Amino acid sequence: MNRIKIFFLILVAFGVSVYGQSKVGTTAANFLNIPVGPRATSMGGAFVAVANDVTSAFWNPGGLARLEGNEFSASTANWLVDTKLNWIGLAFKLDDDQTVAISLNQLDYGEEEITTATQPNGTGERWDAMDVAFGLSYSRNLTDRFSIGTTVKYIQQRIWNVSASAFAVDIGLLFRTQFNGLRIGMNIANFGTEMKLAGKDLLQPVDIDPSNTGNNANIVSSLETDSWTLPLNFQVGVGMELLDNESWKWTVATDALYPNNQTSHLNVGTEIGWNKIVYLRVGYNSLLKEDAEEGLTAGIGLHYEIAGVKLGVDYSYMDFGMFNEISRYALTIGF
Repeated sequence: MNRIKIFFLILVAFGVSVYGQSKVGTTAANFLNIPVGPRATSMGGAFVAVANDVTSAFWNPGGLARLEGNEFSASTANWLVDTKLNWIGLAFKLDDDQTVAISLNQLDYGEEEITTATQPNGTGERWDAMDVAFGLSYSRNLTDRFSIGTTVKYIQQRIWNVSASAFAVDIGLLFRTQFNGLRIGMNIANFGTEMKLAGKDLLQPVDIDPSNTGNNANIVSSLETDSWTLPLNFQVGVGMELLDNESWKWTVATDALYPNNQTSHLNVGTEIGWNKIVYLRVGYNSLLKEDAEEGLTAGIGLHYEIAGVKLGVDYSYMDFGMFNEISRYALTIGF
């Protein structure tokens, strides 16, 4: 138990330091903080203490060790200004206490035709942009009540021929108390290196001495950009079942988030399941957040087991204020 206390103290202390370093709007790779998966998002994003499916690789890798078996999930959402958010995860149980997972988080901005002042109808070329993060996760049950996990990520942001990359790590803990199954979860996300753009689009012809004639006025030079930190986020939450029998399961949860690139806020949510087939969910995202566009969330899930294979389809809705609503869809396969 001493090791568990030390882990909690380290995580809480680090989370407080993250909160104290608030840099609103000054981070790169902000797609890393876009919530994934219709189950979690329909519960308002209050999932760090619920984390018991493959999306735990994103929300709290400590929860991966609690999976009952191998699991695959793919989700998609039409995000803001015609972008598309995709997440894919695959988790493997090594034994009863250990799980590994791989994941892909992608924000696709699509592509457009390139136009110039001299070619307003197009140059015949197209430009595109994409953000992507590849994750490798490992989770282990240290005791029958305490789990720890980590996700190591390679992150890249690309705008046509310019890109920036970084490495980051998430660390998550999940603790099941003796009080009616009350769970406490904590997660630190995106602790890593800085990002700096580089690429051939930053190469520009420069006259290093315009006051003199006869010199080369088109010396190839590279524009140097600033380095930007990643969006650190500390999230702590609680969750428990108010009802759990053969037919019904009612889960409630709440999370507190302390990001370094926006104001702190709360997420709350609940899930009601019937016979492990039909799930109804509702929540509220970004409660108490300053100038929040996010708000009410809701969703439904249909799950069924056929010949030992668990199939699930989930949908979520989020009210996004002036951006209207966001819908997410996911297919899950357990085996």
